[in-house]
Amino acid sequence: MERILEQAPRFFSGPNLTLLFESAMLTLGMTLAGCLIGFGLAFVLVFLRQTPGLWALPLRLVCITYVEVFRRIPFIVVIYLVLFFIQTVTPDASLFTIAVIAICLYAVAYTADIIRGGLESVPATQVEAAQAMNLSRLQTNLRIVLPQAWPVIVPPAIAFAVSFIKDTALVSQVGVFELTFRGKELNNQGYSGILVFGTIAFCYFLLSFPLSLLGQHLEKRLATPRGERRTRKIRQP
Repeated sequence: MERILEQAPRFFSGPNLTLLFESAMLTLGMTLAGCLIGFGLAFVLVFLRQTPGLWALPLRLVCITYVEVFRRIPFIVVIYLVLFFIQTVTPDASLFTIAVIAICLYAVAYTADIIRGGLESVPATQVEAAQAMNLSRLQTNLRIVLPQAWPVIVPPAIAFAVSFIKDTALVSQVGVFELTFRGKELNNQGYSGILVFGTIAFCYFLLSFPLSLLGQHLEKRLATPRGERRTRKIRQP
């Protein structure tokens, strides 16, 4: 404790705080960019996976295989696979780009199941009614299915993004200057490990807690009230 109290003034100096702030913004930027792009691509993957007809069977198998494979590969392995593959194609690619691509590939696999579950929660009778009105499959998904599926999709999707903020610490293994990497640097400079990584843990909390509150707000905002009965006022003669 005496060592922590002695080092605290130097540790919380302007340059160190600036360094931590920049690495925190890098961590948040990687997470949001990778998860948002992955979320958008997951919609495409689910749309292709649900393509009807025998001719689309190979396409459906490819989509299912992608989801099942990437859901069972550790994220750190995905990072190294992307790193070595990108380096063979474009050796000048930045580590930030490599990290975002790895996050995106991982996010597609996990959010695809979330999206698929949300779309399948909509009663099939409404899809059949849309088909009876000669709406195309894309129009049915955009106008009928998706608006009703948002309350099921959004909360777990945000929960995934919040949990993934912590998993971005793994990209420090390939040299990305995010929070955990900076924490290692500061610890190597002689600062107490409890002081350094206690601060890093608090930074992760500051990044994830507002997103958790956003997820709770959207869940309440989008949730359909259950058990509420609408009563009509009877006009008195």
